[in-house]
This record gives sequence, C-alpha cells and structure tokens, in this order.
Amino acid sequence: MDIQITKYAVVAVIAFVVAMLMTARMIPLLRKRQFGQFIREEGPQAHLSKAGTPTMGGIAMVVAITVAVICSGFLTGPFGAEKVAILLSMYAFGLIGFIDDYNKIAKRQNEGLTPKQKLALQILFGVALAVFMMIREGTSVLIPFAKINVDFGIFYIPFIVFVEVAMANSVNLTDGLDGLASSVSAIVAACFAVIAIFVLPAGNEPMAAASQAIFGATLGFLVYNHYPARIFMGDTGSMALGGVLSATAIVGRVEWLLPIAGLLFVCEALSVIIQVTYFKKTGGKRIFRMAPIHHHFELGGWHETKVVKVFCLFTLVCCIIAIISVM
Repeated sequence: MDIQITKYAVVAVIAFVVAMLMTARMIPLLRKRQFGQFIREEGPQAHLSKAGTPTMGGIAMVVAITVAVICSGFLTGPFGAEKVAILLSMYAFGLIGFIDDYNKIAKRQNEGLTPKQKLALQILFGVALAVFMMIREGTSVLIPFAKINVDFGIFYIPFIVFVEVAMANSVNLTDGLDGLASSVSAIVAACFAVIAIFVLPAGNEPMAAASQAIFGATLGFLVYNHYPARIFMGDTGSMALGGVLSATAIVGRVEWLLPIAGLLFVCEALSVIIQVTYFKKTGGKRIFRMAPIHHHFELGGWHETKVVKVFCLFTLVCCIIAIISVM
C-alpha cells in the first residue's frame, strides 16, 4: 500500500512539473502573440489593470493532466477505458472554452459560441459519458451519509448530463480572481484522491490517478496564477477543469460528492442565478453587490487574496465533510 501511495504521489509530481514548466513557457509566448485577457467594464474597477494579462493558460493544465494520466498507466494501474473517458471529457469541455477564448482573444471578437450552442455541446458530451458509464458500470450511484447505492435507472443519463453541465459552468463562473479556481480545484481533487485511495471499498484506481493528476496540474499552474497572476487559465482551463472533475467523480460513482466537496462552485453559480432572477423580477434591484459572489466580498472591502484564502478554507471544510460522508 505504501508503494502504491508513492506511485500516486509520483503521478501528482509529474503533473505539477509539466504544468509549471509549460505555463512558464506559455507566458512569454502568449504575450508575444498578444493573447491578453479582456476585462469587462462592468466588473470591479480594480480588475481593469489586469487587462492584457496572458490567458488561455489552461492549455498547460490540460497537457499536464494528460501526460500524468498516461504515465499512471505505467505506475498505478492500466490506462483503461475509464481514464480515456476522463480525458475525453476534459478535452470536450475544454474545446468549448477554447473556441470562446480564441474568438475573443485571437480574432478580437466576442462572438464565439452562442449560449444555446454551448449548452447543446455540453449536453451532447454529458450524454456520451453517461452512456459509456451506463454500459460499463450500470446506473447505480453512491449516496453520501446513507452510504448506500441507489439505481437511478432511466434517470441516470439526465442526472449525469446535469452533473457535467452544472460543474463545468460553475467552475467557469468561479474563475474570476487570481488563483481562485485553480486553488479550489486543487483542494477538491485532493479530496477525491483521498476518497479513491483510502475510503472507497477496494479503492478506485482511475479516480485516484486522475485526481492526483488534477491536483498536481492545478498546483503547477498556480505557481504563476496566484496573486498577482502572470497568466489566466481562460475559459479553456475553467471549462476543462469542470469537465475533468465531474468525469472523475462519475467514474468513481461518487457524483453526489461534487456538491459537497465543491459546494463553493455551487454557491458561485447560485449567486449568479439569484442575482439575475432578482434583478429581472424587481426591475433592476440587486441582492449582491456583484455576482458571482466572490465579487460581492471583493466590493465589500476584502482584498482578493483574502477572498481566495477564505474560500479555500471553506472548501477544505466541505471536503472534510465529504470524506466523512462516505467513511
């Protein structure tokens, strides 16, 4: 067991090194090509100084996770269909983000994919993963705290689609402060690794390997993404992270742990839904100073580093609860 744990650690180290080295290489390259971030004028005024910071850095994380997961095939377990499914999910959702990034940055236009096109593609990719898991593993899902498996039957496919689409968009909304999405994703990935290695009966090697790869890659990217960020992950990175985190949980049959361990992602998405709904219903009134909710605290006087630290601490507590819920 100790040897196996060491091998999982090696997977994380590989992802960390690849992400860190590739991110360092991408910063001058993206700056030279003027792939700089556009900052919304309606956002916090303090963020306007970040305009021009290289973006699309999520490509480095995608490559690092890919390399680490492939290497896990020689270290922790075979490079089987589950790992392929996890990587394909990351590529699929990352591609959606890449198209948006490319059109906004490289083509200097804000067209990209329409919301309906994005949703259609997300649903398509979600259905593909759901069908794969249904054929390979069945339709049962572990229920936290109760610690029982419930067969979702015909509701399994729409359930998986919702999980994938919700997670991808929630991580995307969370990516609004230096180091926020990457650090929170690293904590959630570490939580999944602990559950896959130590908690689940007989373990779950594909989930553990993927979690370690995500953990290492996000930390490697965070070396250059923490405040003040020298590079942003862009929609490419945030959508890919949402896709790979959800796919990792789905492969581990622990989908219901996502809203527990990743409760911050849920809160970020809900804050936008609540704000928009209330704004429309009241003719312009707001509940939050600004949504997503990290901007609410920022405009309330918190420095963005404080917001990130508090949100990470909150996520850590949520992850501890998630681990307890399946022990």
